[in-house]
Amino acid sequence: MSVFTTRPEIRGTFGVATSTHWIASAVGFGILERGGNAFDAAVATGLTLQVVEPHLNGPAGDMPAIFHSVKTGKTEVLCAQGPAPAAATVEHYTDQGLTLVPGSGLLATVVPGAFDGWMLMLRDHGILSLRDVMQPAIDYARDGHPVLPRVADTIASLADYFAREWPSSAQVWTPDGKAPAPNAIFRNPDLAATYERLVADSEASHTDRTAQIDAARDAWKQGFVADAIFDYLKDAEVMDVSLSRHRAVLAPQDMAGWQATYEKTLQYVYEGWTVHKTDAWSQGPVMLQTLALLKGMDIGSMDPNGAQFIHTIIEAMKLSYADREAYYGDPVHSEIPMEYLLSDAYADARRALISDVASHDQRPGIVPGFEHLADAYLERSTRDFRAAKGASAGEPTMSHLTEKRGDTVHLDVIDRWGNMVAATPSGGWLQSSPVIPGLGFPLNSRAQMFWLENGLPSSLAPGRRPRTTLTPSLAEKDGRQLVFGTPGGDQQDQWQLIWFLRFVHFGQDMQACMDAPLFHSMHFQGSFYPRETHAGAMMIEDTFGQSVIDDLKDRGHVVTVADPWTIGRLTAALREPDGLLRAAATPRLMQAYAVGR
Repeated sequence: MSVFTTRPEIRGTFGVATSTHWIASAVGFGILERGGNAFDAAVATGLTLQVVEPHLNGPAGDMPAIFHSVKTGKTEVLCAQGPAPAAATVEHYTDQGLTLVPGSGLLATVVPGAFDGWMLMLRDHGILSLRDVMQPAIDYARDGHPVLPRVADTIASLADYFAREWPSSAQVWTPDGKAPAPNAIFRNPDLAATYERLVADSEASHTDRTAQIDAARDAWKQGFVADAIFDYLKDAEVMDVSLSRHRAVLAPQDMAGWQATYEKTLQYVYEGWTVHKTDAWSQGPVMLQTLALLKGMDIGSMDPNGAQFIHTIIEAMKLSYADREAYYGDPVHSEIPMEYLLSDAYADARRALISDVASHDQRPGIVPGFEHLADAYLERSTRDFRAAKGASAGEPTMSHLTEKRGDTVHLDVIDRWGNMVAATPSGGWLQSSPVIPGLGFPLNSRAQMFWLENGLPSSLAPGRRPRTTLTPSLAEKDGRQLVFGTPGGDQQDQWQLIWFLRFVHFGQDMQACMDAPLFHSMHFQGSFYPRETHAGAMMIEDTFGQSVIDDLKDRGHVVTVADPWTIGRLTAALREPDGLLRAAATPRLMQAYAVGR
């Protein structure tokens, strides 16, 4: 079946690189052209995304990746999600009169993870030098890049706040006292100098590639970067979204004692595809749980743009996301009943709850021995947190929401040898925290995803990873291997799921599935400050048509209609068994691109 698409699906045999910004995609493919592999390209792409999309990610943010290495034959997760500091206790926060962790500022900071994660990937799996992969980011930060209108608008909306409350941010983002004009050349010389010094000092101290990369990691965690961070934090007390000033709890030993790690993927088989996701410290298992619910519902017989398809997906996702809120958390610190949640018997029982009428209830499943967690979520989901609400700096649904919120980026890379990476970097947004003077970047605000009550898998606790929304994907079937993902906070596993179902069931190519209209649920409790719920709510692009929208309203959905091309920022790349490579990127926001040959 011939389907019109906004752009061609990229095909070739040498390599493909996709990301949420065309400059970063070009950088990644350029690394492949220079002889680098997919890991080198992913690192260079990720570092460049920090420069060109600073409202969506930064060096002190976080980064999960799922990758496949031809050398090891393994598909693994790289976890660069930093944990809560040693002093981050529930009592410390509640003693300050807080009921939620603020969505911005210094009190919301966990250990910065992204930089160490990228360096670990480069050291263990890349083949190029530290200089090779960091130079593009250095060049774009030093020499400038055409600033996205969305970045310029974000800075403009916060310029007065920066000048008044966060002067170090004003110096970087409004260097001449005003926000950059959209598409003007924007430079971040402090970030360029930070990255240049990391490389130059490592080169000066070592000639060995591995030793240079480890030296850069050390300089970040306990060298000049850490020194600058803690020189600032020892006196800093800044305004945050709670409309009060707070100090950080992050300490030097928190950074010095942490490093990124590898772990096994979670897996679920759907229609012959083995889908790999991150563990329950992310929302990744939500997609697997939803696939388990949909396995018995004959999705392939439905119209992929019809009301029945949309309703079924929305209702299944409500159930999975309710379980996310009740049961997910850091598996190192809490017992997570994941085997039970992904079992066929559990899915069969939960599937029976899906009817032709939209549910307005929060319905976590009852897991034997964990009933108290379901009860705690039901109580929490009815609580009114609006009194704590200020100018949120959490992740948005998409472009139709406020410019003051941070989001995420995504990248997918496959090289000619079959190495592949899907990564979803986030955090460290320019609007999330003050810039560290002299370094050119802010810290993160990921602690806002913890709860300030004890006894939950997602309770704030020292050393615990926050339960994030960051969730890249890798799937494989009969020698085909697919990497994909999207920014979007709570919507990440929703948009990925919709795209994956269309790709698996309806015979369209990757770009056609990406160009098709999108939707998502807003029913469950949000992951970001101020943690609101919107019972029965969903959002849908008006491209679906009025008859579909009316049908959904008749079923009881509370429908918000979004403008065309405003939901989702998907990218994907695929390797066929014969070595053919394919890639696609969403046209939404006119930023993401796939490059390959």
